[in-house]
Parts: sequence; C-alpha cells; structure tokens
Amino acid sequence: MTPLRLLLALSALPILAACGADGEPVRPTAQSQITLSSSGTYVSTNLGVTRGPLSLSLGLGL
Repeated sequence: MTPLRLLLALSALPILAACGADGEPVRPTAQSQITLSSSGTYVSTNLGVTRGPLSLSLGLGL
C-alpha cells in the first residue's frame, strides 16, 4: 500500500465518525501550527475526534 493510500484510509475513519455514519455526529478537532526559525519554516496540522474514552488523531508535519 502506498503512503498516500494509507493516509487516505486512515483519514477515512475520523471523517466517517464525524459525519455520523455510525450514530450521532461527533465534532472533530483541528489544530495547526506554523513555526518560523533561522533554519526554515515548519508547518504541522492535527485532526482528531473524541468519543467517550476513545480518541483518534491524525497529524502531519512538513
């Protein structure tokens, strides 16, 4: 499985949970950060959903 397909497959789970395909809709959380330093720019994004004691999060840093 290519990395892009793996990323798409893993991101499908929180999307389905957020839209209510498995019951009540769950509000997703999103967080982004941009860091500027003398060595360059760093961008990171984190998406997640929480339902009861279960949390699912997907992060990407460039």
